[in-house]
Amino acid sequence: MEWAIEKCTELGVARIIPVIARRTDARLASSAPRRVERWERIARQASEQSRRTTPPQVQQPLKLKEAVTLTASTRILLAESGQQLALKDVLRSHAPVNDLLLAVGPEGGWTEEELALFSQADWTSASLGNTVLRAETAALAATAIALSELS
Repeated sequence: MEWAIEKCTELGVARIIPVIARRTDARLASSAPRRVERWERIARQASEQSRRTTPPQVQQPLKLKEAVTLTASTRILLAESGQQLALKDVLRSHAPVNDLLLAVGPEGGWTEEELALFSQADWTSASLGNTVLRAETAALAATAIALSELS
């Protein structure tokens, strides 16, 4: 999580919202509320290193049922199914994108129940390709793709 926060901050994300899902590491889930201060410090340091004027907002962790209700003009769920469009194609089909939320799953991916929650809340599903990425790699790759497509 810390590595993902640092690298996504360097790339320019505006907000980081940790989400507690069924497969979230139990140790991380239990300590996440106490780690927010550390994550904010990491984001602040990464902002300074990358010459950003303001660090991203690091929010308190949300349970998945709360996270699916977050609003944005474009909300994309990153999932491992090979039947979805690539993230870059989804972004192109939603152009112009005013604000974007990307949901990156925990290690082990989203459960079927969680995928159904996102679907019921009208999130668009997208893929990062044929390989299965670690959560922190997926967050970084998705951010880089989004920045490239939206620039």
